[in-house]
Amino acid sequence: MKRLKAFSVFVLIFSVVLLMQPFSQAGSDGGLVIKCDGKAVVGDDKIYLGKIGLVSGRDASAVRKVERIVLGKSPLPGDVRRITADYIRLRLKQADVDLNRITLKVPKSIEVHRASVTIPTKELRQAVTDFIYANMPWDRDRVKIREISIGSDVLLPKGNVSYRIEPLRNADYKGRVPLPIHFMVNGLFQKRVLAMADISVLTEVVVARKTLRRYARIEADDIELREKDLSKTRSRVITDPDELVGMRAKRTIAAGTILRPGLIDYPPLVRRGDVVLVVARTAGLRITALGVVDQREGRKGEKIKVENLDSKKNIYARVLDSKTVEVEF
Repeated sequence: MKRLKAFSVFVLIFSVVLLMQPFSQAGSDGGLVIKCDGKAVVGDDKIYLGKIGLVSGRDASAVRKVERIVLGKSPLPGDVRRITADYIRLRLKQADVDLNRITLKVPKSIEVHRASVTIPTKELRQAVTDFIYANMPWDRDRVKIREISIGSDVLLPKGNVSYRIEPLRNADYKGRVPLPIHFMVNGLFQKRVLAMADISVLTEVVVARKTLRRYARIEADDIELREKDLSKTRSRVITDPDELVGMRAKRTIAAGTILRPGLIDYPPLVRRGDVVLVVARTAGLRITALGVVDQREGRKGEKIKVENLDSKKNIYARVLDSKTVEVEF
């Protein structure tokens, strides 16, 4: 009787083991086993289940299907995303995977990091320096790059990294110059970082040697060249003294003032009543006539009203010098 009871207990235990076997040994009869550690590093912009864990089983097609299940978007370099076991079960269910055929050997939470590369600021500063020297309009021996501010090292997804510097429109490469750096990975844009360069440019500029009165004609001994830092000037300056000789001051200019176009202009070359030669050119022909200036005054390059003495008609002509105007056809 005791032997019969012992045999019955054995049969019962054996039956239970057989019933539990498909669930505890899923990989041995067509089911799958998914095993993950507490941390994982991914290289793609999506988190695939097969990239954060090991999927095993006899059915190769089922293994590939589960490996390709997307769990979400990968974190940015330097950030972390946590994937829970419950979330993995949810994604499996959404992919029509029978959870009864799956054995999960995963912790409660998995830390997922993005594989990344670091571009140090030292490398970027050197790249910006080389770019400035290659593109600035100044002689290199007159330029000093006082500082290049970038911030911190640049963290990018791992891959084929490249970057290019794109200056803002009308960059004059003096003073504080913003230089955006565009970063790409595998040919795709990733981020934009702004580098700020502080550039000193020493060059000779024309200054007033003495005080110039308003409307005074500028002579050679009224001006001189002095070395100045262009980064401290806000507008275009004049570096060739020959440009100024014969011009006049628009207003009183103090001695030592850096001369720029806004401070000077051409003196009038013609005035009302002056007789000038009117020149017209067309189709290889040059036609001339006499005319009388019919407005207060005109400077070189300005268009003025002139009365043709032959036809008595008013025309507009450009002043060439004190005796000649030109009509455009």
